[in-house]
Amino acid sequence: MKNKKWKLLGFALCSVLFLTTGCGTETKLKDGKEVVGEIKGYTITAEDLYAELKKQGGSQVFVNMIDKYIANKEIKSDTDAEEYAKSQLDAYKSQYEKQGQDFNEVLLSSGYKNEQQFKEELMLSYKKNKVVENYLKDELTDEEIENYYDENIFGDMTVRHILIKPDTDTDASDEDQEKAEEKAKKEAEDIIKKLEKGEKFEDLVKKYSDDEGTKEDGGLLENFSKDSVVTEFWDASSKLKDGEYTKEPVKSEYGYHIILRVSQKEKPKLKDVKDTIKETLVSNKLSEDTNLSTTTWIQIRKKYNLNIEDSEIKDGYESLTK
Repeated sequence: MKNKKWKLLGFALCSVLFLTTGCGTETKLKDGKEVVGEIKGYTITAEDLYAELKKQGGSQVFVNMIDKYIANKEIKSDTDAEEYAKSQLDAYKSQYEKQGQDFNEVLLSSGYKNEQQFKEELMLSYKKNKVVENYLKDELTDEEIENYYDENIFGDMTVRHILIKPDTDTDASDEDQEKAEEKAKKEAEDIIKKLEKGEKFEDLVKKYSDDEGTKEDGGLLENFSKDSVVTEFWDASSKLKDGEYTKEPVKSEYGYHIILRVSQKEKPKLKDVKDTIKETLVSNKLSEDTNLSTTTWIQIRKKYNLNIEDSEIKDGYESLTK
């Protein structure tokens, strides 16, 4: 599919942009028309080819040309696009090489002459995505941004915690899983009783916690944001005062937590996190609506005063954008 699409694009560009001069260095004419090719008794002119190409995906090629122009006009610097394309190219190469495939052969079979051509398509894809993101950011209302700020932005939190994981295998029966959950919860409750009797939190962390990443540091989790931990963990931490610990085990997908709140930073000012909020809101919108990128491009082309003179291309475009 991609092979045909990009070969078609190449032909269309040649026919449209160089109709009078030809794609090669020499031009053969018949009745004043450029000849693309011929066999005995049949000659194909550039006009014939162009008319046929319009029927076979001409509208999509037209859209690709328009969008490429807009993307390069809106995103003038290639630096970020180059970096993105290189990382993607390396990932693709690694993936196919692990499968024992020759990446150059994969590219050729997909319609690309070489890595550079594929890289240029990746760069264009990056720029087109950025154009959509930038357009959607400009469309965000102050109310949307302020609501997100009020409901989702908080000062980073620092806590210590003890994690007790249920001891079960992935193929454990429901009954075994339930017993393991009960045992883990009971162990967490016993640890809370030890805290109430005055035992040190850090000592209990080293003795009981199943979180190997924080165990040797007294269970310390520093400066985490709301979206970097599971909801149950954040909600429980935010309800505590500094120096308080949870009086009941906090259940999450990881097991049972006992949380001791250490501190929380002040909530950042809106102006300092506004750009991050915009990025998050746009990312959420694109995730929730898989057609949003397509419909946004329709609006972007309107902003550029898209006018299609050719009725056949226009009909095809309207079909593509329904």
